[in-house]
Amino acid sequence: VQLQAFGGGLVQAGASLRLSCVACGLAFRSYTMAWFRQAPGKEREFVAAEFRDSRSRSYADSVKGRFAIHKDNAGNTVTLQMSSLKPEDSAVYFCAAGRQVISSSIERHQAYHYWGQGTQVTVSS
Repeated sequence: VQLQAFGGGLVQAGASLRLSCVACGLAFRSYTMAWFRQAPGKEREFVAAEFRDSRSRSYADSVKGRFAIHKDNAGNTVTLQMSSLKPEDSAVYFCAAGRQVISSSIERHQAYHYWGQGTQVTVSS
């Protein structure tokens, strides 16, 4: 199983950025896909997730209304469209896949079995 995340970069506050994560080696449709992020000196935190059946999505309060996750089962890809970026959004962003994620565990990194290598997002003020 391999998750390859890309699309990070250096942008100014207020800009938009789109992250992508391509998965291979797993039954993509059977997995809940998520994005987490980790800033220096901080714990990894949940950003967004789309359930495996694509019926619902979940977002951290800090990104609601600004970020949008989309799981493309045909392309084995999950994207994170980020808008109105703020300096506090700066972090390494990781995509993750979990097969038995339930609502109560969707924000817990322990619920996800596979992780990508991370892509750096830096937002300047």
